[in-house]
Amino acid sequence: MFKFFVACVLAASLNLFGGAQAAETLTLEEYFKNPALANPIFSRSGKYLAATAPSKGRMNLLVIELATRKGTILTAFEDFDVREVHWVGDDRLVFSLGQANSPTGPGQFEGGGLFVIGRDGDKSRRLAPTVRESKKSGSRYRSLEYFSSIPGSTDEIIVSGNQTSADSEDLYRLNLNTGRTTLLTSGRPVDLTTTWILDSKLVPRVVVANVKDELTQVVYYRKGDGSPWEEIARYSRNKGDILVPLAFEADDQMLQVASNKGRDTMAVYRYNPNTKTMGDLISSHPRYDMGADSEGQSVSGAIVEPETNKILGYRVDADKPEVFWIDAGREKTQKNIDAVLPDMVNSFRRTPDGKRLLVTSFSDVSPTRWYMLDEEKNTLEEIGAARPWMDGKLVEQRPFRFKTRDGLEIPGYLFLPKGYKAGTKLPTIVHIHGGPSARADTYGSGFGTREGQLFASRGYAVVVPNFRITPGMGNKIYSAGFGTIGRQMSEDHEDALKWAIDQGYTDPKRACISGASYGGYAALQAMVKTPDLFKCAVAGLAVTDLTYQLTSTETDFVSSKPALDFWKAIIGTDDFKSAITRDMSPINHADKIKGAVFLYAGRDDVRVPIDQMYRMDKALKAAGNPAKAFVIKEKEGHGYGKSENNIDLYTQMLQFLEAQIGK
Repeated sequence: MFKFFVACVLAASLNLFGGAQAAETLTLEEYFKNPALANPIFSRSGKYLAATAPSKGRMNLLVIELATRKGTILTAFEDFDVREVHWVGDDRLVFSLGQANSPTGPGQFEGGGLFVIGRDGDKSRRLAPTVRESKKSGSRYRSLEYFSSIPGSTDEIIVSGNQTSADSEDLYRLNLNTGRTTLLTSGRPVDLTTTWILDSKLVPRVVVANVKDELTQVVYYRKGDGSPWEEIARYSRNKGDILVPLAFEADDQMLQVASNKGRDTMAVYRYNPNTKTMGDLISSHPRYDMGADSEGQSVSGAIVEPETNKILGYRVDADKPEVFWIDAGREKTQKNIDAVLPDMVNSFRRTPDGKRLLVTSFSDVSPTRWYMLDEEKNTLEEIGAARPWMDGKLVEQRPFRFKTRDGLEIPGYLFLPKGYKAGTKLPTIVHIHGGPSARADTYGSGFGTREGQLFASRGYAVVVPNFRITPGMGNKIYSAGFGTIGRQMSEDHEDALKWAIDQGYTDPKRACISGASYGGYAALQAMVKTPDLFKCAVAGLAVTDLTYQLTSTETDFVSSKPALDFWKAIIGTDDFKSAITRDMSPINHADKIKGAVFLYAGRDDVRVPIDQMYRMDKALKAAGNPAKAFVIKEKEGHGYGKSENNIDLYTQMLQFLEAQIGK
């Protein structure tokens, strides 16, 4: 067993942990304080650690020299959070920008871009502009994103982007010294490419592409560099069986793929691309997708060692994360770590030099901590914590399942106040995630998890359901969502509340619905559709007018035909000005809303432009039921990034909830 040292080495140099812990109930200041540390990664030699840490009100880039425990903040962004940090050797890092507090998960929105900086903060360079910079110049956003390192190289990386063709993703070798790119994917079979897979020799051998004016995606394969491309699979993003390539096996011949053929959830199979035949089922889960979801988007699946391309095991984001190792050494290490850190979700990554491991450990009631495992010395040393001031103050995140009125069984999470006594009927908040086609909440993470913990700490029961069209939970749940927005999709939210009432957790006369983005839409639509079910609604960053949202040039995706086609499938019409689109827009039914409404928005939101929120506020006033509050924050977008803005928002929100449904 490992010797255990609680060193907190990062705190020593940067005072990351802050002062003494406050009272048992979290204050809003504590809750919305940026994490002391996030996303740490080792450099190639294992001598340095990069992470993001709070500075200038945002999460900026931090580097620590482990031998001296000296840490240095390298960036000073005030409008964006640093995201997607990667080491290039020991001396340089590349990163992008984004918004950490989006209701649908971290997104780039006006961020993006690609930057390189020296380990000491010198030789910084912008390699690609942000979305905001592109908009200001009047040009279409031409992205570059980190794709992979190049073994042995400290001057070049592989990036993906649409530099060659605006509507197609290609791969490039990028020289960090000159900023010049060299196209790797010349001779691609078609346009509208989205996803590439390289073999161990860094040859592009598999690509997925969209089909123009359809929701169809096609998978192409070639036997080697210079060989002709051939189609090996095609699938629709909104129905039917799909096959998503994941990675080559070590021989560069067999693929591992995710597929739901003949089953509900996506599972990992071996696949022979030369004969187009499916091989053995390797790993699966009865309720959750592995490798990819039914939309074809990547989710946890095969665990691949980057240096060797060897597949080590399989991971799935179930009710709680689960891992299955096929590598005996890693399975043994996992058991040892789990024995030392019991009742926690523990994962680990070996340093590129192979000598040490970075261990990540968390649970629903214990914020994330990171440890350094030295197998030669047989020691496990704590090196930092995300939010140590929350220790002992979080509540259990309880998985549950509810049945919809048409028979779907859908997972969600329940949060109850500490000391809850069975049979007590509590005022309840139903939190609806954004997207809607997004799995925004997992164990210990997500916007709904955040609100669940916060509201439960104030005495409320909080129901965080998923609903039809949520990906990652099998094709039945996902595909049932198309053509149902504002209708059966909203009925799922109602059925989740009914579950809580039937279980005895909820006082049916004291229920409120909350959400942001699609969740904000859902909250308003609930007040229109079932005005007597929910006493109040909190609607943030909300789509209020589907026609405006999907036709206005103010949105950041209106130029993407695949995105608009996807929304046509979600609504169930090819005409965004149709009667059904208008009827499913809360802006047109403000007179039906009886309960109290709380609105909030970011002035600079480009995903859901604020104008439709202004018009919703105006419509409520005209209907004689003005919003109890309409919070607007300057220099904020699709989610509030600044702690002081979140503190003010939730101070007002908690006052609103107490006034409407009590504690």
